[in-house]
Amino acid sequence: MALSYKRIIVKIGSNVLTKDNGLPDYVRIQHLVEQLVYIKKQGIELIVVSSGAVASGRSLLPSVKEVKHSVAIRQVLSSIGQVKLINTYSQLFSENDMLCAQVLVTKEDFRDRVHYLNMKNCFRSLLQNDVIPIVNENDVISVTELMFTDNDELAGLIASMLSADALIILSNIDGIYNGDPKLSSSKIIEKVKHNEYNFSTIIKAEKSTFGRGGMITKASIAGKVAKLGIAVHITNGKKDEVLKDLLFKDLVHTHFLPEKHKSERKKWIAHAESSAAGTVQLNKGANEVLTSGKVSSLLPIGITAVSGEFKKGDVIKILDEQGQTIGWGIAQYGADKVRERMGVKNQKPLVHYDYLYSIY
Repeated sequence: MALSYKRIIVKIGSNVLTKDNGLPDYVRIQHLVEQLVYIKKQGIELIVVSSGAVASGRSLLPSVKEVKHSVAIRQVLSSIGQVKLINTYSQLFSENDMLCAQVLVTKEDFRDRVHYLNMKNCFRSLLQNDVIPIVNENDVISVTELMFTDNDELAGLIASMLSADALIILSNIDGIYNGDPKLSSSKIIEKVKHNEYNFSTIIKAEKSTFGRGGMITKASIAGKVAKLGIAVHITNGKKDEVLKDLLFKDLVHTHFLPEKHKSERKKWIAHAESSAAGTVQLNKGANEVLTSGKVSSLLPIGITAVSGEFKKGDVIKILDEQGQTIGWGIAQYGADKVRERMGVKNQKPLVHYDYLYSIY
């Protein structure tokens, strides 16, 4: 049955775009572009998050010997390869009378709210002008501690930012299995509802051959994005006609069912954990209220500890009584006032419900 999406993010992983030797698979890229062109002609807005810059650089500079986890070598290969990658996309789309644009971002771009909104407006302008954004992490200026986990995380951020109807993650495996994919007894988990599975006990913790992430990362990002009201599909990008079959026919894959749509600001907060300026810890009663699913603000009476010197307007992390993260929010006043008011009744909420995101 055809899926009635109007705006989708398609994330294409390194393992989809590369051959077994780590060099670009141009036949596969061409086949994917043909499908993207078909989708675009159906009136669906497209944003493509594409890996492959390092692989493209590897094909142009084979004399460079890669050292595992070497940021400098990655910067060299990606700076050369990104040019070839975007030119490949540009040529293939232009053959179908379509325009694409290169958008390179870093994790820092998502931390500042004003910068975030400017980036969002840029994407919207591209889409309004019928241009397909091709997005990748700017590895040239990123360093290890400031990198995205991988492009799955980046794709999730963009899907949330643009309120996409769906995020499609193309990997080199048909979906998430309920056991070792190499065993015939393992089956694909086709539908995932909120907190239905503990994927850390199902998925083997290993990274992809040429990417930085793995299936655990994909499952984690997919769960977060689905909670924000965006459907997520994980499937095998190396299968012919995979995008057409997923959107317009019937394809066995893993589908994270979307929950109720969250506000634009909550979508930003949900992905703002790396920019948290401090933390507050709650007692058992406050924790139960905030994780109940009911409309509730964070009151200082339920706070037992404060860390950091955050100010009004800063993002803060919210912890339960065991120190586990339960969500994030935007502080309505600074840490100094929280310390004065914690445990006290009849005080202004530290985080109003409209500015609070709970992972439960």
